[in-house]
Amino acid sequence: MLEKMGEFFDARLSGYEEHQLTCIDSAKEFYPYTASCLPQIAGTRLLDLGCGTGLELGYYFELVPSAEVTGIDLAPGMLEALRNKFPDKNMTLILGSYFDVPFGENSFDAAVSVESLHHFIGEEKIRLYEKLLKALKPGGSFILTDYFAKSDEEECFRRAELLRLKKEQNIADDTFYHYDTPLTVEHEIEALNKAGFSSVSVLNSWGPTSVLKAIE
Repeated sequence: MLEKMGEFFDARLSGYEEHQLTCIDSAKEFYPYTASCLPQIAGTRLLDLGCGTGLELGYYFELVPSAEVTGIDLAPGMLEALRNKFPDKNMTLILGSYFDVPFGENSFDAAVSVESLHHFIGEEKIRLYEKLLKALKPGGSFILTDYFAKSDEEECFRRAELLRLKKEQNIADDTFYHYDTPLTVEHEIEALNKAGFSSVSVLNSWGPTSVLKAIE
């Protein structure tokens, strides 16, 4: 049974961080690695897409305690947990879809997303990445850590399964439901390039999880 995205994650809040760190291969490596790829300059303005409880932010605040973070997430419980975890940090937390929330222009030094965007298809991502590109300051970067499909066939199968399940459950709205539809790394890079990023590179990989860096 498909669940709405925010409700899915809030229902699993109590065990979320343990699950992320113990059930996802190499998570204890890629969360701190992701933080190390972000700008390490005092007062960095960072946008976190699908921030959840801020697993990567814990590592980032150790590197840049004065960072100004804007986090966006669909799950109110996750945002509350993040707020309580770092009460002394400069954070603006927004409940909503990062597809809908305005980012502004030339507003952020960098952006990050960890284990969130694999729920969306390429067409959706291109529109999001176009908006994100405008929000980055000149020379800004986007660090994307996520898991990716191993093949075009897996990518197509996942998308078809989501559509089948929505039809089976008579879901016709545009609300986001929790189901993984990862792109291949190649198609993710293609989406970022189509959105206008000047260069995209793979920084590191652990099995199906890779860290991509896209430069404004």
